[in-house]
Amino acid sequence: MTTSHWEGASAQAASRRRGVVLERAILDAALEQLGTVGWNGLTMEGVAAGAQTGKAAVYRRWPSKEDLVADALRSGLPRFDIAPDLGSVREDLLALCRRARDAMFSRSGFALRSVIHECDTLQAERFHAVIAEGVIEPTMRLLREVISRGIERKEVRSDAANGYVFDAVPAMMMYRSKVCGCEWADSEIEEMIDQLMVPLLRPLGS
Repeated sequence: MTTSHWEGASAQAASRRRGVVLERAILDAALEQLGTVGWNGLTMEGVAAGAQTGKAAVYRRWPSKEDLVADALRSGLPRFDIAPDLGSVREDLLALCRRARDAMFSRSGFALRSVIHECDTLQAERFHAVIAEGVIEPTMRLLREVISRGIERKEVRSDAANGYVFDAVPAMMMYRSKVCGCEWADSEIEEMIDQLMVPLLRPLGS
């Protein structure tokens, strides 16, 4: 099929999918591209082909690759709204870390990591707000809630609700994932909680 025939067929497909349905298809295609070919390999043409639409439909909504990827990440990142409440800080942290692990290795998680790992400093600045609002701030809020609840139950030392403690879990998970290639099996999450977080949080003298 020639390029003109392909774009004609894509335009016909696009005409059958309008509004939010077409936009969802384009955003899904962008996430798929990020997860497979990465930030550097993603093109607006490739996204259009993946969404089975024409380039014009993509550019009409998103004038640049950066705009498209920012919206794709916002739409695809899982929501972290409710902190686990399973009766102990250990169980709550295990559940929260499993949730974070599943998000890291989801399609949107692979997409996000390709942006973090491949973008240069200037490009990464463009996505700082997306990452902060969609990942960092919700994770910190839930960690704070879990640890504060542990303090109320006297399971956790009173001075543990601080930035260094809140950073420990995300920093460890990102480091082991990026540098060591760790995929965080349930047993590895349990070891991290039992060997790092529980001793770190335990009240003095207990």
